[in-house]
Amino acid sequence: MSTAKKFAGQTFVYGLSTIAGRVLSFFLTPIYTRTFSTKVYGIFGNLYSYASMLNALLAFGMETTFFRYLNKRPDDKQTVYNNAFGAVLAVSLLFLVLTFPFAGLIASWIRIDSSTPVSEYILFIKFFIGTLVVDAISVIPFAKIRAEGRPGRYGMLKFVNVMMFVSLNLMFIYLLPAIVKHNWPGAAFIQVWFKQGWIGYVFLSNFIANSITAVMLMPEFLKLRPRFSKELLTEMLLYSWPVLIANFSYLVNENLDKILLGNLLPLNESATQVGIYSACSKISVFLSIFVNAFRLGAEPFFFSHAKNKNATQTYARIMHYFVIAVCMIFVALVANIELLKYFIKGKDAAQTALYWSGIKVIPVLLFGYVSLGIYMNLSVWYKLTDQTKYGLYISGIGALVTIVLNVVFIPYYGYIASAWISLCAYTTMMVLSYLWGQKHYPIPYLLKKNLAYIIISLALVYLSFSVFKRNIFISNGLFILFALGALYTERKELKAIFSK
Repeated sequence: MSTAKKFAGQTFVYGLSTIAGRVLSFFLTPIYTRTFSTKVYGIFGNLYSYASMLNALLAFGMETTFFRYLNKRPDDKQTVYNNAFGAVLAVSLLFLVLTFPFAGLIASWIRIDSSTPVSEYILFIKFFIGTLVVDAISVIPFAKIRAEGRPGRYGMLKFVNVMMFVSLNLMFIYLLPAIVKHNWPGAAFIQVWFKQGWIGYVFLSNFIANSITAVMLMPEFLKLRPRFSKELLTEMLLYSWPVLIANFSYLVNENLDKILLGNLLPLNESATQVGIYSACSKISVFLSIFVNAFRLGAEPFFFSHAKNKNATQTYARIMHYFVIAVCMIFVALVANIELLKYFIKGKDAAQTALYWSGIKVIPVLLFGYVSLGIYMNLSVWYKLTDQTKYGLYISGIGALVTIVLNVVFIPYYGYIASAWISLCAYTTMMVLSYLWGQKHYPIPYLLKKNLAYIIISLALVYLSFSVFKRNIFISNGLFILFALGALYTERKELKAIFSK
């Protein structure tokens, strides 16, 4: 029980920093939707979808590999650190050389809005290339901080990053226009180069904020040594490439729908649909935050705890409370959609109506995150048994589902199809991981109890959203009943955990 309590404490610290950062970032959503049209916001969603997938490629699966080999080679941690960082640095520099000179060709290929000049897209691409490279070389230093059990430093760096990003956005969207409008000191200089309402400033803000964070990681960079082990590096690369493909396939499931929406729909409506879908998906950010916070705490914990004789029982218990938590968040978010939707208001009534037309996909996207979170929890088995090829198979099948079904259905149903296909992909991955995991690394999950919580949460969401038409009072009443029922059912176990 004390182990579970320790894990909960670590996850809480990671979660607190993640929540603080993501909530601050989330509050930019209403600013964006009020500043940019659905078309322009569609460009935002489309480009960040590309960036998310490329992040996985540049990291090369080395984050998970780094944690694994720190525990496999406890007497050789410095070499593991050197090798992991060196591999990511090499891939990042190769990416920079192969993309930056060809930004024009890339811009012509991915452009989804005919009203935005190619020249502007070229600048967007260059900002993103810089951001991706800076992000990639920061992955292993951040992983080192987590491996050393310093969630406070990790949280501080992430929080500063988000504060810088938010502050720069506010400066470009509000402060600089105000200086020009009121002719305050510096107005003449700003007028020479400033372009009000330009989405490129969002991307520039991201690059500047991430560069500052990389500078703050200097103590971790200074611990690197130019000493490598060819044998160890080869072994690490063999472990990491299936993780790379698995991570990339997962991000295909997460982001390819927005890219395909931009490419499979007519040019005069693709950006608008991507904008609506991207904005509505932001409502699911709170469930996404919890899933990500869990991953940050779970990965190093699972590896460090693997040799304990009661490890599988601990994993099963963690899964059980994870399921309860994500189901509660799922029900709570749907119960309050009528309040949360005001975060995606447009700059006028017509734009607001466009954004709100996509609210019907939010419960579907949220349950997709429930399935994804459970899959992330289940994935411990192939990482601990060094059978990362199964992660490749599972994510690959999920990506195949995403690609084939989106290509077939997007031309007919648009972003509605994308939401349901995302759910199908994550659920498929979750089921496959459970079935294969129980065969290769049996963990005594409380399957019946977990399924009961999932089914009850689905029933309550259906009642809240469809039967009671998002009535905030009835919906929150259902949520409170669910929470009280869970607390009553788990009262003995919870008392035992927190009494330790």
